[in-house]
Amino acid sequence: MAALIQAIRGMNDILPSQSPYWQYIEKSLAELMLRYTYQEIRLPVLEQTVLFKRTIGEVTDIVEKEMYTFVDRNEDQLSLRPEGTAGAVRASIEHGLLNSQQRFWYLGPMFRRERPQKGRYRQFFQFGAEAFGIPGPDIDAEQLLMMARFWKELGIDGHIQLELNSLGTLETRQRYREDLVRYFTQHKEHLDEDSLRRLTTNPLRILDSKNPAMKSLITNAPILPDYLDDESKSHFSGLRDLLDSVGLKYVLNPYLVRGLDYYGKTVYEWTTEQLGAQGTICAGGRYDSLVETLGGKATPAVGFAMGLERVITLLEAIYSPDDNPHIYVIVMGDKATQAGILLSEKLRDQMPDLRLMMNCGGGNFKAQFKRADKSGAKLALILAEDELARGVVSVKYLREEREQETHSQTELPAVIKRSCFE
Repeated sequence: MAALIQAIRGMNDILPSQSPYWQYIEKSLAELMLRYTYQEIRLPVLEQTVLFKRTIGEVTDIVEKEMYTFVDRNEDQLSLRPEGTAGAVRASIEHGLLNSQQRFWYLGPMFRRERPQKGRYRQFFQFGAEAFGIPGPDIDAEQLLMMARFWKELGIDGHIQLELNSLGTLETRQRYREDLVRYFTQHKEHLDEDSLRRLTTNPLRILDSKNPAMKSLITNAPILPDYLDDESKSHFSGLRDLLDSVGLKYVLNPYLVRGLDYYGKTVYEWTTEQLGAQGTICAGGRYDSLVETLGGKATPAVGFAMGLERVITLLEAIYSPDDNPHIYVIVMGDKATQAGILLSEKLRDQMPDLRLMMNCGGGNFKAQFKRADKSGAKLALILAEDELARGVVSVKYLREEREQETHSQTELPAVIKRSCFE
């Protein structure tokens, strides 16, 4: 017997039992983007490796350790995309889309070779939104309000909080970096292996450490808000005023830095305590210098990305969706099968939200009732010789202690509505 082939570690199948969550999230996001007048952009999964080196940063964990990179037959170095913003900026420059304000959204798989764990996978699905050409804090606020609306519509807003910070300008971060390196160097003996490596490459990322032993050291480190320039302070103050004016709650987190080099000024994370270590479900901020870094005209920009797996895991932890059929149609004999198909299609036409499963593959009454009960349906509709002769349909209540009934086909929609939708 041939050896079984399994999925690559960290690249998971999405099974039929999980698909309703995905369909619901994807449909809800597309509708939300339409309401906020964002347009969809679809981007390649493969890009030139240099794109991510120039945008994310050559000394970030993503570029140094996590990207899937290879040389193709033309000796070009290519990478599977680890995130979406770089590709969105590249496409916008390449196709001349940045001559006016633009709002885009995208959804698709991203790839990072991380250690797989719940909420962190090597192939993961990311939704992102980007806005170009708007320098003020109003667009930052609108994107935050957009996501707050999404959490509320999903019914998970009570399990999520917004953490907010400002990184200031490149000059701001350089001065802060120097003092941060000086501070951590003085306490070098307390740094873990990752932090020692980051001390000479990306010291701000030390602030993101999840090592409990580092908490006290990080808490006493210099904080970035003390280094902000006047323009960044004004922008951040304007954003907070807008959020306060509409009552959107947030927590100031001076240690929030994000893991990508292109961020400046506003940065934020939407976090939850329901998912353990992988508690960030959405994050973003400003990247006003990124378009120019890739050869375009200087263009202010802000955006965010959401990991769909984490949102779905959070939904699963809170809710259990009902995707069972409302109705199971039991048929006995060829004529009843024909009548059952006709009835099923008629009911689907009359009731677009109805989930109806018709028995296929034959079987006696006992076998079909067993399938009906296992399906989770609330009602079984029965068509056999007796029903066909009388021009009626028998109705069996599978989840209630009620006697079996008979109804005409014209009466069925009202019966189904009472039992399945009220």
